[in-house]
Amino acid sequence: MTVKETERTEAKMTGPKRRVGVVDFENKTKYGQARLGTAASDVLITELAKTGKFIVVEREKLSRLMEEQKLGMSGGVDPVTAARVGRILGLSAIVTGAVSQFGVRTEGSEYLLVQSKRQVAEATVDIRAVDVETGQVLYADSGKGRAKKSWGGVLGLGTRGGYDETLEGEALRAAIVQFVDNIVSQVNQKPWSCRVADVVGQDVYLNAGKASGLERGMVLSVFHLGRPIQDPDSGLVIGHTEEPLGPLEVVRFFGEDGAIGRMRGGRIPSPKDIARLAQ
Repeated sequence: MTVKETERTEAKMTGPKRRVGVVDFENKTKYGQARLGTAASDVLITELAKTGKFIVVEREKLSRLMEEQKLGMSGGVDPVTAARVGRILGLSAIVTGAVSQFGVRTEGSEYLLVQSKRQVAEATVDIRAVDVETGQVLYADSGKGRAKKSWGGVLGLGTRGGYDETLEGEALRAAIVQFVDNIVSQVNQKPWSCRVADVVGQDVYLNAGKASGLERGMVLSVFHLGRPIQDPDSGLVIGHTEEPLGPLEVVRFFGEDGAIGRMRGGRIPSPKDIARLAQ
């Protein structure tokens, strides 16, 4: 099967960092059992974190939440379930995926006194980035990666080539790195936002703070989200009605990544209301 090479786009990200989650990829092959899917998600988590443009939620938090919600969470999860979990955790997107093909073969040749062998691992990985607000797929793609290891000997003397498990990770990484810039660009098309976590008196607690890139004095626009708006043809939620509540100024931070703001006019928001960068 020939897989078209993924077209890469320049990774541009504006505003504060987006919070994303990555679930264990599904392993659709007969190789490696669950290990292969877990390895693939680990590679993507590492690559997304290395961009410095995301806060990647630990997989343990996703797993605990899924256990509490009594829902299975793997690369085969449907977008609606992924969106539900993402909203609870305050994510911008959840990335799911699957290892759809994986194989290892040994190639070699013998010329009189010299032997040459190599192992070749090939992996095909499919991914989807799901918008947690609507459940719609922001980005989907498939890519192929390849890794190899060579060894040789003379007159029967030399290294023996047992199976090298590091080839798994190298082949998966070669497939997955193709997606990273595109994930950044696609998630960035949605305006940055965070949620109101709580309100105590005049203090408005937000679920994004210093680690996300907010600064003291930054002004956000706060909106109350109303009823969902559905596409009349597909029935998918494409957004919500919005009521502007007024500007909010970030005054201080709390916890690992939280901020406290004060409204500068307008109405006091309620938990689950949304805040965006002021235009």
